[in-house]
Amino acid sequence: MIIGIPKETLPGEARVAISPDVAMKLGNKGFSLRLESGAGLDAGYHDDDYVAAGVEIVDRATALASDLVVKVRKPTLDEVAGLKEGALYLGFLETCDEKDEVLQAMFQRGIRPLAMERIPRISRAQSMDALSSQSNIAGYRAAIEAAARYGRFFPLMMTSAGSVKPARVVVLGAGVAGLQAIATAKRLGAEVYAYDIRPETREQIESLGAKPIDLDLGEEGSGEGGYARELSDEAKARQQELLADELARAHVIITTALIPCRPAPVLVTESVVKRMREGSVIVDLAAANGGNCPLTEADKVVRKHGVILVGHTNYPSMMAGDASTFYANNIANLLAIMFEQAEGGPQLKDLSEDEITAAALMTPQD
Repeated sequence: MIIGIPKETLPGEARVAISPDVAMKLGNKGFSLRLESGAGLDAGYHDDDYVAAGVEIVDRATALASDLVVKVRKPTLDEVAGLKEGALYLGFLETCDEKDEVLQAMFQRGIRPLAMERIPRISRAQSMDALSSQSNIAGYRAAIEAAARYGRFFPLMMTSAGSVKPARVVVLGAGVAGLQAIATAKRLGAEVYAYDIRPETREQIESLGAKPIDLDLGEEGSGEGGYARELSDEAKARQQELLADELARAHVIITTALIPCRPAPVLVTESVVKRMREGSVIVDLAAANGGNCPLTEADKVVRKHGVILVGHTNYPSMMAGDASTFYANNIANLLAIMFEQAEGGPQLKDLSEDEITAAALMTPQD
């Protein structure tokens, strides 16, 4: 079984799907690996690192024409055209549309794609959950970004030249990214508050030393698989109204609220931004999905009403080395349940027989 690792081509994407240390582990399990030359450079991994791990360095066409191709980001139509007919494909497919042209092109060529974002959030699949591993990095990097953009101290500072109060940080959304943002901001010394529409997150927020913001919306926001569900229009309006005063007092807001396959909910209105102190910062992790603040501009840092709005859409790529290692481990753990050891090398199992691979595998019937 030959695994191909092409270079990511999306502008700004620095990650690579397999790191050298994971490549060595896969090679020891009988896989042969082919890496497109230079695919790991942006993540800090040189071709020589892969050669030392037993990886063959090849051109792009050869990497794409492997039995199994692993990527981070969604493939282009040109990349799909270069895949081997009947091949397996692993990576984020980034689509909620069953008629997506990339997926349809894969199905037409008999390619079996497994979407990393469809890995179920169950105990057995935690080590394969790439959404969580990358969101963890995003939450950390968002807090660092906020501290760098905020022109004041995060912690309480008492010096002979005077003292300053700690920054008031509000984190919206207590999923994987939000919890890591809370933990990081707290470690930096900020006074941290957090809000989530799912009542079960309250204990997690408190365990990290943050203060939960409690709102009575008249309905709960817990959805399937541990995700939040979309609120009614009435509850959304009440949420904005009740959050307004808390947010207006914040010096830093980090928003992480997302609903799968839906536009990001608006939590920070323009009227709130106008009330915030000059130089305050909003880091909007939902920028790629429209933003939790309507003033956010995707992939831009802008200043509006005196507030800095950060709209980066790929925080894991800002920490490409560690992000690539985490992702590569997710891939390796998934491959461990997809294949069994046989005399002729790794043999693919029936993907429909395991609940994890069955959930990740996309078919024309999805």
